[in-house]
Amino acid sequence: MLSVIDLSVSDARTTEDIFTGASQWMPLGRVFGGQVLAQSIVAASRTIPEERVVHSMHGYFLRPGDSTMGITFAVDRIHDGRSFSTRRTQAFQEGVPIFSVIASFQDEDPGLDHQTPMPEGVPAPDDLPDIESHLKGLHPMTKRLFTDRPVDLRHVPSPIYVTVDGERVPRQAVWMRIRRRIDDAPAVHRAVLAYLSDLTIQESILRAHGVSWATPGLKVASLDHAMWWHRFGRVDEWMLYVQASPSARGGRGLATGRVYAADGTLLASIAQEIMVRVPDAGRTAG
Repeated sequence: MLSVIDLSVSDARTTEDIFTGASQWMPLGRVFGGQVLAQSIVAASRTIPEERVVHSMHGYFLRPGDSTMGITFAVDRIHDGRSFSTRRTQAFQEGVPIFSVIASFQDEDPGLDHQTPMPEGVPAPDDLPDIESHLKGLHPMTKRLFTDRPVDLRHVPSPIYVTVDGERVPRQAVWMRIRRRIDDAPAVHRAVLAYLSDLTIQESILRAHGVSWATPGLKVASLDHAMWWHRFGRVDEWMLYVQASPSARGGRGLATGRVYAADGTLLASIAQEIMVRVPDAGRTAG
């Protein structure tokens, strides 16, 4: 994963900063949204002083990307102020944009400080089964999508890969971390957190209607993604991703999330809208 989000500088002559990156293998052939999110943040951060880190981004997924091809990232230096910098990054394949994002970067400043507390009563990650315990019945190629990831995930109450067990409610929580220790640089951890933020956030929408990822005919595509980084946290240590869906209608669903460090520190907030189509469009939450 880290090798994928590490970009190269292009020698193309243009008024924008140009970077190139590889695509992570995916069994269905589409670029993973979290990958292009992280790469776009890395591209923008390469044009920013090191002490100024990303604090927010708002992006749109324009077209499905091809995971067998590399991606070109064009960064437009929109604004540099005394405390904030703004960048627009466009991701291209074969000259066609697949993703567009505007991100803001800020120097670390003192100020007011409060946060919503982490929910109580959530089982600890070590008390939950690992991902291998939930993959029975999946096609080997689909199973590889989960087992090859350098990410450890523990669902509360349980994953929805094959079935949706328990109450059908528009909320869940997921413990997550990457499996090996990485560099201390805040920019790296924030980019990887962007990658992780797209892994499971859609599931609060599906869980509400008893729809598993294995549902025949299910079609899901991310439409947009917004993220706010509040505080520094390590992505190689356990984080709790608390997710909820306030609404689904008209083939679209909205999901929101909050990411906490294990000690309860609120690290980030996320919102994403998806296109979701299921064979039985008349399903309602139980």
